[in-house]
Amino acid sequence: MKTNFRTVLAVLSFGALLTVAAPGQANEEVKLDTAPINLRDTASLQRGARNFVNYCLNCHNAAFMRYSALTKIGLSEEQIRQNLMFTTDKIGDTMVSPLDPKDAKNWLGTQPPDLTLVARVRGSDWLYTFLRSFYRDDKTPSGWNNSVFPNVAMPHVLHDLQGTPVLTKVGEQKGHDGHVEPIMKAQIDRTGSMSREEYDLFVLDLVNYLTYMGEPARTERTQIGVLVLLFLVLLYFATLWLKHEYWKDVK
Repeated sequence: MKTNFRTVLAVLSFGALLTVAAPGQANEEVKLDTAPINLRDTASLQRGARNFVNYCLNCHNAAFMRYSALTKIGLSEEQIRQNLMFTTDKIGDTMVSPLDPKDAKNWLGTQPPDLTLVARVRGSDWLYTFLRSFYRDDKTPSGWNNSVFPNVAMPHVLHDLQGTPVLTKVGEQKGHDGHVEPIMKAQIDRTGSMSREEYDLFVLDLVNYLTYMGEPARTERTQIGVLVLLFLVLLYFATLWLKHEYWKDVK
């Protein structure tokens, strides 16, 4: 759970994705993978909170999320204090980055955005696919590129975990203009500390938590909605019965 200089630099780069690169640069032709989000999986949400604190919160704020809200995913206040709180000792404080905005401005050219609502803005599928779509590209300033967000300024901050993906020609196809174009696919050139399955799970947990953070009351709201619908159905039949009883003697 300890942070280090490499982690700080990695998370700083994440701000470049959401702030330096323009939204219009995103590749709309890429098919997004479906993120198997499960907001009832508290173990996944807890792992995602851990991943978020170690790889995101060093530079990004989550100004609309309080540490105390993590008790709703099964963590005790003591667990939160010991494992997730590094910049404050008050459980009711919001999740604020220790990064000085002036330093962020000097390093990135802009302050990293708040990530509280990033899943609601970008979508869970987009985040899940994006974090698994980096590849090595020596033509870019960072040395990395992304098939979901071409020419993104953010380098592959999790490459030590996933490894080094490189684009490899796997076939050919005709383009829109009739010319033959190569079919490129990212393949791992240097393995990381995680297998493909482990890395996908790591990203899923992080995206699962980001989705939860965007709307912590989503599960409760859904449950309440179901109960309200059931109540309305029962009320409908009760109203029909009352109508029948009231008018049955009226000729």
